[in-house]
Amino acid sequence: MKKMKRLGALILALALAWSLTACGGSRSSGTSVLPALSGGSGASSADSSDGAYSEGRLGDVMRTYFFAFTVNSVYTCDSIGDFAPEEGKQVLVAEVSVKNTFTESLPMFDTDFQIQWNDKEDPDNAYASPISANFSDELLPETYELAVDEQVTGLLAFEVPADVKDYSLVYLEEFDDDTTGDFYAVYFTAKPQDGTV
Repeated sequence: MKKMKRLGALILALALAWSLTACGGSRSSGTSVLPALSGGSGASSADSSDGAYSEGRLGDVMRTYFFAFTVNSVYTCDSIGDFAPEEGKQVLVAEVSVKNTFTESLPMFDTDFQIQWNDKEDPDNAYASPISANFSDELLPETYELAVDEQVTGLLAFEVPADVKDYSLVYLEEFDDDTTGDFYAVYFTAKPQDGTV
């Protein structure tokens, strides 16, 4: 739990630092045309060629040190499986594809990804970790292993404010020596899907 709060604080600090520097001079977008996760024809993609920060949109392939990921689709709903959000909140569901591009098998965790949103009144708490896979069989497991070149596609669900529609799904590279690498953010607007998933 302590590590997750530290990760959340670090991600928030990086996002804030980037937003402050983005107001300055010109910046390369880091967007290029690269093959899709499955090696198909050119999907719109983003990489971290400009250093510590990469951003993308739905369908973009984000290439990290360890894996490539794509946020395929997103929506909000009233509940998922046995999980119902507290009053004033909703469930955001993201379908994500992750492909191991590293040289060895990778242990993966649903908490590798977080969701963030703008909240001027409480910016330190404008993020959420995934809802536990115990609530629905449709969600990616809390922990799983990806073999070299293996790809999985599954759902991540988050409890988010009901009055927010613009979000980013984020990932921060973390290494065994407790250092961090590049920060990745995929921005989107989530539209409601009626009912329960």
